[in-house]
Amino acid sequence: MDLIRAGAKRCLDLNEMEELRNDAYINSKVAKQRMKRWHDQLISNKEFRKGQRVLLYDSRLHIFPGKLKSRWIGPFIIHQVHLNGVVELLNSNSTDTFKVNGHRLKPFIEPFKQENEEINLLEPRKPNQKRPYAPSAKNFATAKHPINTRVPFRSL
Repeated sequence: MDLIRAGAKRCLDLNEMEELRNDAYINSKVAKQRMKRWHDQLISNKEFRKGQRVLLYDSRLHIFPGKLKSRWIGPFIIHQVHLNGVVELLNSNSTDTFKVNGHRLKPFIEPFKQENEEINLLEPRKPNQKRPYAPSAKNFATAKHPINTRVPFRSL
């Protein structure tokens, strides 16, 4: 009789372990799906067209790359876009083309060209002339300057 009970207990234990394994498998699958959704929302969909100017990520190994040095080279002109994500680039100073993965590209934004603005300056004044915009002694109390200000790090 003990053998029959031990066999039944063993069978129940095996079924319980199988259920735990199935639960862990389902939980793992749900966690992977959630992680995939989170990762996919961070990926930006890049669409390139022929004739667009782009920058190429420089993934070559450099001994001393420099912290502030840009890792993007270019600009290059897109010669052809393939369906599998491969982009054929045209070197801007020659007719050579080469193929790269579209993930290594980003659109080139033209630098902002600031127009020169003319500024009128005041005429220089003589050393003993008063400034026309300086507050007078009577108006100093009404000026919007704090009266009791301390200068930081003042040595005595």
